[in-house]
Amino acid sequence: MSERLQPGDVAPAFTLPDADGNEISLSDHKGRKVIVYFYPAALTPGCTKQACDFTDNLEVLAGAGYDVIGISPDAPEKLAKFREKESLKVTLLADPDKTVTESYAAYGEKKNYGKTYMGVIRSTIIVDEHGKVERALYNVRATGHVAKIIKDLGI
Repeated sequence: MSERLQPGDVAPAFTLPDADGNEISLSDHKGRKVIVYFYPAALTPGCTKQACDFTDNLEVLAGAGYDVIGISPDAPEKLAKFREKESLKVTLLADPDKTVTESYAAYGEKKNYGKTYMGVIRSTIIVDEHGKVERALYNVRATGHVAKIIKDLGI
């Protein structure tokens, strides 16, 4: 398990397939700020709420210079279904082997109803235009999280 990222750390580079199978890299966004969020599974209630919140606020975030990328262990085909079903406008990337998720410390031990297991930790990493971590938020809630980010960033 990787150490949690801290402000000032260099954001780990990545290249992953999007919902259409196109390779997308963090470096494609150089010169822009990027909100990279990790979520456990497409088409589940909490993850749907979070993705819809990001989509609903995409214009506001883009206007402030932020791109949004959602990463989950789902296959590109499932991400495409998720995007179509929910009319999502955020970039969704597939990380089936969880390499990127682990490099961002967004995979680890979770507790739910008294059980402990390994899984994706709902996390949001805000990367500045120079590729450095501006904020690293772990164990975030699916609901209300986007509004909190917008408020915290002063957008």
